[in-house]
Amino acid sequence: MDNIVVIGAGTMGNGIAHTAATSGLSVTLIDVEKPILERAMSTISANLQRGVDKGRVSADEKRAALERIRTTTDMQAIAGADIVIEAIIENLAAKSGLFEKLDRLTKPECILASNTSSISITKIAAATRRPDKVIGMHFMNPVPVMPLVEVIRGMATSDDTYQRVEGLAKRMGKTAIEVNDYPGFISNRVLMPMINEAIFALHEGVATAQSIDGVM
Repeated sequence: MDNIVVIGAGTMGNGIAHTAATSGLSVTLIDVEKPILERAMSTISANLQRGVDKGRVSADEKRAALERIRTTTDMQAIAGADIVIEAIIENLAAKSGLFEKLDRLTKPECILASNTSSISITKIAAATRRPDKVIGMHFMNPVPVMPLVEVIRGMATSDDTYQRVEGLAKRMGKTAIEVNDYPGFISNRVLMPMINEAIFALHEGVATAQSIDGVM
């Protein structure tokens, strides 16, 4: 998969684009407004510069990574994509509407991935005519730093789709964890009870908020 498109240039989207570009992949970053894309590129450039300052990235590597990222507001740019990774707001209606559009505009073999942290991949896939090619890629924040990505199978996700996405995650330097389509997947299913217990501990007077945060 060499033609990668990321839709949504917010924190997660620009992090995914950053990671793809520093892994040697060309990526198109799409959002609805040019200023959003400009902010995203400024963020990516600043994050790369921090790597240069710390000696982790060379100036040439920074320049090459930035040159691999193309930005546009034109959805027609997805026409030749091998994979589209959606990173918009965490709302089923919004994601379903976008996936219905992606299904119409991309070539039949294109994989449609969602960066959702909790929404059912099966429900998102229902908006398309290719549920076998719909999958979750839940990157962790900050994407360039965190090594983990949950790769979530919807009920109809094919083995071929999973294997191709797992391979892409590895090319991006990530550890791919296979997850089935259950609420919260793994990370949030484990995290939410811990957060709830922290709140209960504060309410019961076990410790101060600062002490609880220190333990967590």
